[in-house]
Amino acid sequence: MFTPDTLEIAMVSFEGPDQYSQAGGLGVRAKEICRAFAAVGFRTTLYFVGDPGKPREEDVDGLRLVRICQSVSRQYPAGVYDGEHDKIEAMWSELPPLLVQISVQPSVAAGRVLAIMCEEWQTADFVETLDRNLRQLGLRDRCVILWNANNHFGFDNMDWRALERAATVTTVSRYMKHLMWPHGVNPMVIPNGIPVEALRPVDDAAVKVIAEAGHTPCLTFKIGRFSPDKRWHQSLDAIAELRDRGLPARLLMRGGIEHFGHGVLGHARQLGLDVAEWNEPIEEPADVARSLEQTGTAAVVNLRRFLPESVLPAISVAACAVLANSGHEPFGLVGLEAMAAGGVAVVGATGEEYARPYGNAIVVETAEGTELASALAGLVERPELSARLREAARRDAADFAWPEIIDGFLERMRYVAARQHVAV
Repeated sequence: MFTPDTLEIAMVSFEGPDQYSQAGGLGVRAKEICRAFAAVGFRTTLYFVGDPGKPREEDVDGLRLVRICQSVSRQYPAGVYDGEHDKIEAMWSELPPLLVQISVQPSVAAGRVLAIMCEEWQTADFVETLDRNLRQLGLRDRCVILWNANNHFGFDNMDWRALERAATVTTVSRYMKHLMWPHGVNPMVIPNGIPVEALRPVDDAAVKVIAEAGHTPCLTFKIGRFSPDKRWHQSLDAIAELRDRGLPARLLMRGGIEHFGHGVLGHARQLGLDVAEWNEPIEEPADVARSLEQTGTAAVVNLRRFLPESVLPAISVAACAVLANSGHEPFGLVGLEAMAAGGVAVVGATGEEYARPYGNAIVVETAEGTELASALAGLVERPELSARLREAARRDAADFAWPEIIDGFLERMRYVAARQHVAV
């Protein structure tokens, strides 16, 4: 089996741990899997489109961060996907020699194999360039190259045959595997995970202050990109229906910068839901409580500022339910993280393979507000159901802790290395 003495890890991801670099689940995945590899002793480097104002190279808790495309990022200060295509072009020219210098040559000199894990469609052409460069340098048999799909973005414009020649294709769920079959690809499934810290008990005082500030037995929480896939409209329809029934349901929400967000908030107002825009910074659970308390009984509280990961567990437990009810979800980290904290996750029926309907979570099968409203009403009316789901959620989420996922990954690497004729 591969060990820190025989294997190094390099990941290439558009998103990363900087606030500038985070837009969705990809940034969380890149940060946490690399942190987990580093924590168990593997020399690990994460290459990502980072904050142009930070150092190009930095070591954080044993993980080496290498920020790429910084000269281009200075021209696009709004975030990682601002000027996306210019950054992709810069990555193609800048990254191959940089990765060889920082990761490939040192790992070869130390007698270790280098696993190069590339994420999402932005890196697909880079993988082909990297494969070619390594062959020219006579180093291809010392590197295992993997390319991972976290979503179906870009699938119709990719040269799948060239990608399969250059790398082993992976994805995050059987749902995604099935979406890739029509493209003639049969990827290996390596699921996402959560840090061990996500399983720690949540501070009861923080949970209490948020729950009490909600002034409702049906406080719900939703976080994610503003995309139709996330079923924002279903969430709002459910809140409106519950309020019409006399249950003062509320939705605490944090969306993205996508234009679809205007339609989401417009839909809320069409339903007669009062929307309170909260523009104050959120740094701790007390700030979340203040957003709920000072907006009175507003049906929707829209958090407009960055929401740190450190407050999410307390929100998840304080809420009646975390609405991760996507219609298309390749894996669903939000739901899994909510379960790990001890929250009730409401997920869709796509890639959320960790969820068992009414075993450890609630799984909605449709986009109808009535289905979601009925599920939320059941949680309010049956506290024992909520308690049972929360207990099972924490227990089952432990199976997806990163150390468990990494152990399986290392076993899969036996096959991948043999298939790519890498000398172990």
